[in-house]
Amino acid sequence: MKAAIVRKRGAHPEYGEFPDPVVTEGRGLVDLVAAGIHPIVRSLATGQHYGSTGSWPLIPGVDAVARTADGALIYTGYVEPPYGTLAERMAVPVGLRVTLPAGADPVAIAGGVNPGLASWLPLRARLQQTAALGTVLVLGATGVAGQLAVQNAFLCGATKVVAAGRNPAALERVSAAGAVVVALTGDHDQDAAALSAAMSGQPPGLVLDFVWGEPAEATFAALQRHGREEDTADIAYVEVGAMAGSVASVPAALLRSRRIGSLAAEPAPSRSPTSWPRHPRTCSASPMGASTPPSASSRSPRWPWPGMPPPRADRGWWWSPADGNLRPRGVRRRRSAMAMAGAARTR
Repeated sequence: MKAAIVRKRGAHPEYGEFPDPVVTEGRGLVDLVAAGIHPIVRSLATGQHYGSTGSWPLIPGVDAVARTADGALIYTGYVEPPYGTLAERMAVPVGLRVTLPAGADPVAIAGGVNPGLASWLPLRARLQQTAALGTVLVLGATGVAGQLAVQNAFLCGATKVVAAGRNPAALERVSAAGAVVVALTGDHDQDAAALSAAMSGQPPGLVLDFVWGEPAEATFAALQRHGREEDTADIAYVEVGAMAGSVASVPAALLRSRRIGSLAAEPAPSRSPTSWPRHPRTCSASPMGASTPPSASSRSPRWPWPGMPPPRADRGWWWSPADGNLRPRGVRRRRSAMAMAGAARTR
């Protein structure tokens, strides 16, 4: 079958032939319609993600919209390595299939569900632990996943959402959605003071952190408590991404003075599907959805394959059987083979 193939660590993906997947018990063969290209896809393919098997060659991709043998469109994933979803066919678990809503755009679903689930799953998990979400703090609220996190938090019943990020235009969008926005500057003390003021003295019940690094350190400072009275807060901190740095210092005083704990950002696959069905429907009707790409300046430095267009969540891609290339919708022909950008789409 045809697939996008990464043949060794650090290599660019190539369009080529790969053996068909073996269908084992509990799995079924489906055909690719659209596959999302998310940060996790790139980090797994390059071996930088903790979930990487460290072996190549491999087919990238963690989720997709696919067509079943009876013609149904489904959102699915969890393909067994070395296979991924950027291939003509994939063997997916029969229990991990969500039927697409009528009229939904497969590219929007493929591009939007994964970044949306990054907040949807921990939000639903937190609701199972507590009666109400209260205040939710979103760090990195200006990316696609962060903007969806703001929307999802309100959908899950948050009474207040504090959204922190750098992109002014995106901050305007989440402000219009009802969030209290904090424009991060990179100055530790200034950012900590701004975050504290935005929370109005009421610590969040949940922190969704898409960036880590310095913004996390500023948040730790903002969350620190003074005084010896009993702490009534119960903070769950979810570390989702590390776009601002892989290391952040946690003050000892914060852990001593606050009831704060970590909540897994990636629930076990066996438990995840119970939260999936509503989210693709939410994503397909989302006013923010996957139609809002990050700015070009924030995309380009982190794109690991030079010479290929960086990912855009609003760009659909499809395979051309005529010349074996991946091309964006509306572009009739390109000379060099292109892969792994936005969403790959077959006609």
